[in-house]
Amino acid sequence: MDKKVLDQIASGHDSSNVTQTLIKKGNSLFCALNLSDSIAGVVLLALSLVVLCGCLVLMVKLLHSMLKGQIAVVIKKTMNRDYQFPYSILVNYLAILVGCIMTILVQSSSIFTSALTPLAGIGVISLERMYPLTLGSNIGTTTTGILAALAADSSSLKDTLQLAFCHLFFNISGILIFYPIPWMRWPIGLARMLGNITAKYRWFSVFYLISMFFLLPLTVFALSMTGTWALVGIGGPVLMVCFIVIVINIIQHKRRSLLPLKLQNWNFLPLWMHSLEPIDELIAKLVERFSCLACCAGTQSRHDAALSALSQQTNQSQLHILGSLNNSNSSTQLKHIYENDGYILHWESVRLNQELNDKQVTNL
Repeated sequence: MDKKVLDQIASGHDSSNVTQTLIKKGNSLFCALNLSDSIAGVVLLALSLVVLCGCLVLMVKLLHSMLKGQIAVVIKKTMNRDYQFPYSILVNYLAILVGCIMTILVQSSSIFTSALTPLAGIGVISLERMYPLTLGSNIGTTTTGILAALAADSSSLKDTLQLAFCHLFFNISGILIFYPIPWMRWPIGLARMLGNITAKYRWFSVFYLISMFFLLPLTVFALSMTGTWALVGIGGPVLMVCFIVIVINIIQHKRRSLLPLKLQNWNFLPLWMHSLEPIDELIAKLVERFSCLACCAGTQSRHDAALSALSQQTNQSQLHILGSLNNSNSSTQLKHIYENDGYILHWESVRLNQELNDKQVTNL
């Protein structure tokens, strides 16, 4: 250690108090590409989503190929078995406990539900049996926050535990509302309804994810930032309209005769306000239009390639003409060869353009 540096710091000359850090670039996947951290993070996020979707698709195919025949019958009978009254209640709450324990073991509710989703998709586990397992996983996932809160400093232990227990009791209160009373198990019916809509309109899943996870939270956040009155003035009427529509839909399905004749169905409204068919037709037309443009682009590229080949043939013909010029001094013969070659080139171009127009008309 250099004692002069300490003397300079003690005497007030702290210009020498400089700490230099040696930063060495590590061997990463993108070290040779000179990408920034943001771009590398976006690339890794896209790759991870592709890998995740691929793993889920392959998992479904693998489970579907394995759980066939007598094995599938035995598993379905075991998992979806209906018990008598006293035991049926215990089995459902036991499923909540199993979901909680399994989530604690894997430390993630996403892993547990991702493993259950393919099983429910191929019919091994019913939706009614998967529901308590998912509720139990919501309780098990709170243990990670509790353990992290216990590892905090003693000065902030109270606040961290309070936050962790808020998460725990929030999930428990949701279970107490939507599970013990059978007719309060709305998530099962809502999940089945969304599944039926997604099976008919495949684009609805993307729309649901974007709207529920991005657009709706951003809208509520923006309204809350503008002030309480803006949130109440805009959000209140929207919630009131949604509540009235839900009540009318329930009455239409349960007791339609209680409603006026005009409100017994939504046919008095425009079609796009009570059906997804117009949006589905619009998306289908857009997809067809883009596929048609891609096909036309391919036809245009083939046409350009044909013209390129024709120009090469023309160059070869011109070389043949020059050779004939060396072999013959007759200007009349040379003129005749040029005229024939130009005639062939003209009609070949006309033929290719006609084929391109016919293909475009067929695609449209």
